[in-house]
Amino acid sequence: MRVIAGDLKGRQLKAVSGKSTRPTTDKVKEAVFQVMGPFFDGGNVLDLFAGSGSMGIEALSRGMEYGIFVDKHPKAIHTIYENLRTMNLDQCSEVFRAEAHRALKAAAKRELKFDLILLDPPYGKVDYEEILNDIIKLNLIQSGGTIYCEHDLSEELPSKVEHLEVYKVERYGGTIGITIYKA
Repeated sequence: MRVIAGDLKGRQLKAVSGKSTRPTTDKVKEAVFQVMGPFFDGGNVLDLFAGSGSMGIEALSRGMEYGIFVDKHPKAIHTIYENLRTMNLDQCSEVFRAEAHRALKAAAKRELKFDLILLDPPYGKVDYEEILNDIIKLNLIQSGGTIYCEHDLSEELPSKVEHLEVYKVERYGGTIGITIYKA
């Protein structure tokens, strides 16, 4: 696993040990950032099911100013901290060990808004419609912001969510689906 583009291009990232996470491949990461960015002029990113932090770190490398990384697994949190430290990104990031819905509510209490929200949960374990509705209800996405959802092809993501439009739907290989929403 590596950073694909930007200031940290080519730098190696550590993966979470064990089989509890499924890292997004470099090929998929490169393709989706070409659609979403490919580069950013500042802004905040929320990597909600962060795993190793690879996607959020890619966004920071490509110009996002600040990143919040959330995962509920201790091994993932340890790996995120390690990757952020190695990339010298600890001054422009925060890491939280929390369940996704609690993290969204905590961000809303702090009145945070994000330009990019990355959702890459364990396949088949999350109700995307509920999370997307929470993001809107809690006013966490900037107008014009992007929400990236990675999912198993068998999962149906909502085609209509209030205040969001489906921007792009892609398939990668035989198992990975990507749905990108714009606010």
